Amino acid sequence: MSVDLSGRVAIVTGAGRGLGRSHALTLASLGARVLVNDLAGEDDAAPEVVAEIRDLGGDAEVNADGVHTPEGGAAIVADAVQGFGRVDIVVNNAGILRDSSFAKLTAEQVDAVLAVHLAGAFHVTMAAWPHLRGQAYGRVVNTTSGSGLYGNFGQANYSAAKMGLVGLTRTLALEGQRYGINCNAIAPLARSRMTEDILPPELLERLEPAWVSPLVAYLASEACGTTGEIFSVGGGRYARVAIVEGAGIRLDDVPTADDLATRFDRIRAIDDQIEPRSLQDQVEAIAGDGTA
Repeated sequence: MSVDLSGRVAIVTGAGRGLGRSHALTLASLGARVLVNDLAGEDDAAPEVVAEIRDLGGDAEVNADGVHTPEGGAAIVADAVQGFGRVDIVVNNAGILRDSSFAKLTAEQVDAVLAVHLAGAFHVTMAAWPHLRGQAYGRVVNTTSGSGLYGNFGQANYSAAKMGLVGLTRTLALEGQRYGINCNAIAPLARSRMTEDILPPELLERLEPAWVSPLVAYLASEACGTTGEIFSVGGGRYARVAIVEGAGIRLDDVPTADDLATRFDRIRAIDDQIEPRSLQDQVEAIAGDGTA
């Protein structure tokens, strides 16, 4: 099945520049009508993206509400429904950085990052969810990060928010399945205002956002039946990320800490791994057969 978004309405948050702009342009090029969301400010770029889409023959509207509040999320979705009559695709891309080593991290830096990345995805998707359920169709693409999946010095707040989006993605995939709603996540590495000061120039040259957006478009399309998965993407590399468990050990009696210490290498081993797709899968793995 070819990727055709004709008749679909997409919301892209944080779409004024970087990845969001690229996503919006790519979705529009495939026929989607796009609500281009970004906070208005000194660098008010969202209207320029809308103009680009219209110049190319597409249909787009601008929205300047913030994802960091429930009211903002509701207003974003309301604008899409009012302007285009429906919503089919939510791309949660908006983000900020407040980097600091953990020893110097402030509560304000934690709250600000969680509010935009994690709570922002909740706010927009919660507002869109009744529409997606009601029409028995929807696609949600969340933006996690290698920092969330693997950790990164100076980004405890950002990493925690991004890993939270993995949990949100997996649960929305389970809850949305019966309603025709797919939810996946990307972990992109791309040139943006958030990365241009922390990545070397020679790497940035390879990391144009255009490498990422085709994957977003596919995940946002009816052609994609995959749900609940995470994809690493950047610079021409595309790969699925899996959360796996090793075979582990099974004991018949409650062990002492010393008992576990002597077996710790076996506990840590990832041989014969399994890939739980839900909490129930983990429960079944724990309840199943095994040996010490």
